[in-house]
Amino acid sequence: MTVMIEIVDAEKTFTMHLQGGVRLPVVRGVSLQVNAGECVVLSGPSGAGKSSILKMIFGNYRCDGGGIFVRHEGVLQDVAKSEPRQILSLRRNTIGYVSQFLRAVPRVATIDVVAEPLVATGTARPAAREQAGRLLRRLNIPEPLWMLPPSTFSGGEQQRVNIARGFISDLPVLLLDEPTASLDAANRDVVVHLIDEKKRAGVAMVAIVHDDEVRRLIADRIVDVTIFAAAA
Repeated sequence: MTVMIEIVDAEKTFTMHLQGGVRLPVVRGVSLQVNAGECVVLSGPSGAGKSSILKMIFGNYRCDGGGIFVRHEGVLQDVAKSEPRQILSLRRNTIGYVSQFLRAVPRVATIDVVAEPLVATGTARPAAREQAGRLLRRLNIPEPLWMLPPSTFSGGEQQRVNIARGFISDLPVLLLDEPTASLDAANRDVVVHLIDEKKRAGVAMVAIVHDDEVRRLIADRIVDVTIFAAAA
């Protein structure tokens, strides 16, 4: 199988500049691989470093040692040593990210918020909007709301918009940070089906999911991040 993500002995420490430069170790010795078509779920208690690992893969956090390799345009690229322009290229063409919170430009219509990743990579706006509409419909966002900004929506509706935006692109790597946290049972099922479709399309995924039933349905492997705890 094709390795899409390979983490080798990665570690992360935060420096608390407002507290006299105190250093707070988070994780160390993180090593794992994720293959194409596989969903690896990170497990462990709050504060164990799950989100930090996702953010290192995405390039939001620099790791302080080791390597974070992501297959980009056929080659494993070390995110830990990549320049900002290379990180932007990775995010545009290779790595998608569904966070717990929707960040969108104020007053932009929901359908354009969802369509934007496709438009940014060259898809004509009408075609991108059509694809966005299909996802919004699947995630039970009523069509009369599509022209409203998502800032006017409930938390659960905003999360579904966030999911639609994250799943719209055909990127080979997808990171999921609690994608079902604010959803009811019906919409959790939709997300489980979307993840299954991505796996069948060969997408490599790393997810954080606290819902035991969702974890059971989507995980090909579960990695307990407490084994990487810096204090261990």
